[in-house]
Amino acid sequence: MMVEKRDPRVFFAAERTLLAWARTGITIIGMGFMIERFGLFVHMMEQGAGNTTGRGASFWIGLACILFGAATSALAALQQRSFIKVLQPDDLPEGYRIHMGTIGAMGLAVIGIVLAVYLIWGLRL
Repeated sequence: MMVEKRDPRVFFAAERTLLAWARTGITIIGMGFMIERFGLFVHMMEQGAGNTTGRGASFWIGLACILFGAATSALAALQQRSFIKVLQPDDLPEGYRIHMGTIGAMGLAVIGIVLAVYLIWGLRL
């Protein structure tokens, strides 16, 4: 009978994947924010600095990108969490805080949602 040797590199490969998805989420959130702000800038240039209501399609496209980036990060964190559950104890590095990447990705998702709420709330003003 051959005993399979466990390898913590499996965990680190999964963590690198999580961090890649978190970077993707950051990029999508940032792109959405830039789309939204650029649309506001163009609208202000057309209407003058006073009236900023009715921003148009750029607001909704930017908001959708922000929410998609937040969802990407949250889903990556959930996927990482479910993957960690199936690993054997030998696959986990000893003394390593295995949930830091998951916490960071979930924090990014929360920040994206807060940004979306802020932009929606700003639309009402």
